[in-house]
Amino acid sequence: MTSKKRRQRGSRTHGGGSHKKRRGAGHRGGRGRAGRDKHEKLLYPPRGKHGFKRPQKTDEVVKTVNVRELDEDAVVLAAEGLAEETDDGYRVDVRDVVEDGHEADAVKVLGAGRVHNTLEVLADEFSETARELIEGAGGSATLTERGEERAERNADRDTTDEPEESQ
Repeated sequence: MTSKKRRQRGSRTHGGGSHKKRRGAGHRGGRGRAGRDKHEKLLYPPRGKHGFKRPQKTDEVVKTVNVRELDEDAVVLAAEGLAEETDDGYRVDVRDVVEDGHEADAVKVLGAGRVHNTLEVLADEFSETARELIEGAGGSATLTERGEERAERNADRDTTDEPEESQ
């Protein structure tokens, strides 16, 4: 069986009808990327900018850890030297526990899980639930110096955002 290409050899128009019909770029729909907004939309990606990108100076890396992990792994963390065993429980610096915790802008403790041990936790931020769980089990949730600075900055930002009352 011969191929179509082979059959067309010697033909002036290769099955395109009159030689005038395939003459210009109009038959192709234009040259290059012409028509990408009109009749060839599906062949090209969308044009223009889309979305919003925050400025890099405002981006902060916040690592998180749940109180469940701190409570369950307290014995292992003490054995590895990442936590200290106290008289009634454990003292944990969360920056040491979280991977890349010292490179992150902040390390936050979240309140998923239960706390059975008495924990003294040192972190940059605490969720309300995490603070309640830790203190409910007889422990303490303490902010680091970096965390206190962040809390002051956020408090200042919250007060400046409030609209002034006009009289």
